[in-house]
Amino acid sequence: MSYIQELGKKAQAARPVLAMSSTLVRNKVLYAIAQELRQACDEILTANARDMEAAAERGIPGPMQARLKLTAEKIEGIARAAEDVATLPDPVGVVRSGGTRPNGLRIRRVSVPIGVVAMIYESRPNVTVDAAVLCLKSGNVCILRGGSEAIHSNIALVAVMRRAVERCGLPADIIQLVEDTDREVATQLMRLNGYVDLLIPRGNTGLIQSVVKNATVPVIETGAGICHVYVDKAADLDMALNIAHTGKISYPAVCNALETALIHAHVAEALLPKLTEKLAASGVTIYGCPRTLAIVPHIAAATDESFATEYNDLFMNIKVVDSIEEAMAHIAHYGTHHSDAIVTDDYKAAQLFIATVDSAAVYVNASTRFTDGGEFGMGAEIGISTQKLHVRGPMGLNELTTTKYIIEGEGQTR
Repeated sequence: MSYIQELGKKAQAARPVLAMSSTLVRNKVLYAIAQELRQACDEILTANARDMEAAAERGIPGPMQARLKLTAEKIEGIARAAEDVATLPDPVGVVRSGGTRPNGLRIRRVSVPIGVVAMIYESRPNVTVDAAVLCLKSGNVCILRGGSEAIHSNIALVAVMRRAVERCGLPADIIQLVEDTDREVATQLMRLNGYVDLLIPRGNTGLIQSVVKNATVPVIETGAGICHVYVDKAADLDMALNIAHTGKISYPAVCNALETALIHAHVAEALLPKLTEKLAASGVTIYGCPRTLAIVPHIAAATDESFATEYNDLFMNIKVVDSIEEAMAHIAHYGTHHSDAIVTDDYKAAQLFIATVDSAAVYVNASTRFTDGGEFGMGAEIGISTQKLHVRGPMGLNELTTTKYIIEGEGQTR
């Protein structure tokens, strides 16, 4: 039996124990994880320092190093997040629908854990804890495979969590880490049928597409975000300026950050000089279409590749369009079905955009940066699904469950 199959076997053995655990026990584990994280802060930071040193030697880009770096403050935030998840309603055992049939059968559709959830992700060590606590709260065993750049941090974090789990009387194998960073092992995880019930990739477009193309287990496609804002001819330009600017600079490394602004030709001459000046002052490198360059010639020329790129950094595209239809066609061609916005005071234009743009989150007069489980009132998320089955948008606790039908009778036959 291979290394990855051994992990799967251990996960399946731990699954029924976790599934039978009470809300009280699972919450107890989450609070214990938070406590252990605080107590092991120095241990975790020492491991993270090894990853940061290796990242510098490997020439890993600055934004990725920023996502990789842990501090005492970040660890405290991770611990608080685990405690926050403990306060959320238990998603398991919720009766979604039910009733009594004419023949007397009592039928309930009840939420249950998915089972064994695997996750392949990059860079951010906090995702290791976020994923584990969300899976644990929802009754799911997890197998985590982080990026090689964070391996020492992830080993330390998982060791801490497994200690907390055992201290509370549950099997440590409800949380497992793939410590072998070989890509072939990751591919084996993608094909671990019979052991893994669901695989969630989280990272850049290349990683997600690799998982989607190579996996034989069920996959939820998440994360890749080429997000747009369309500034309509009826837009409030001060609002548009603020949404476009902050949508890029508030946190450029995340999937809900803005990558392209589409500006209606009617307002382009009034808006573009202010927008490009403000973006440039914030350190953003701007790429523009020929019509944009005719108004603000000091920026770089955009290419087809520019519009198809998720930058996760201080780069942004601008394109001038003649209509809302042209803007929506651009989004349909280059977008990733993540989050897209319109800024307009025209009700009909807003409704057309909502009905036509096929994205997980569609905004009117608001920033795409709000696509987040916490901001949506879900408490936390394991990722943003950009597909339509089994869930779309932020994936919180409820989205980490499926349902089973429970039918009770008194000897009825058919």
